[in-house]
Amino acid sequence: MAESLTFKFDVDGSDFTSAGQASVKVKKNLRQLGLSPEIIRRVSIAMYEGEINMVIHAGGGTATVTVSEQDITILLSDRGPGIKDIDKAMQEGFSTASDNVRSLGFGAGMGLPNMKRYTDFMEIRSIVGEGTDITMKVNIK
Repeated sequence: MAESLTFKFDVDGSDFTSAGQASVKVKKNLRQLGLSPEIIRRVSIAMYEGEINMVIHAGGGTATVTVSEQDITILLSDRGPGIKDIDKAMQEGFSTASDNVRSLGFGAGMGLPNMKRYTDFMEIRSIVGEGTDITMKVNIK
């Protein structure tokens, strides 16, 4: 693969049934590119957690996945309320999800920690009232 490939997805924030569609498509695309099951698993988990977070907290957003020879970069971008305290949000079990979201089985406070756990690099840029951009990378080599 001499050049990078980019896949872009809109994440619909209006209902949970569509959450995860982008990560399923990325998994299929990575499989077609012949990447290892372990790389695909890590990218899929990080993508899914990010998608769910965008649905729960931000009303959706966009996911851009770029595959190069060295790594897979995932950029998640939303125009939601932003993250007030990133350090606190990174703590396992911390969640600002509503009771309604929790009753659906989401909002356990593992999204951001899992995103970090399954990637080799993660950076969060968030402005309260404007939105959040999260960049993650999974090394291929």
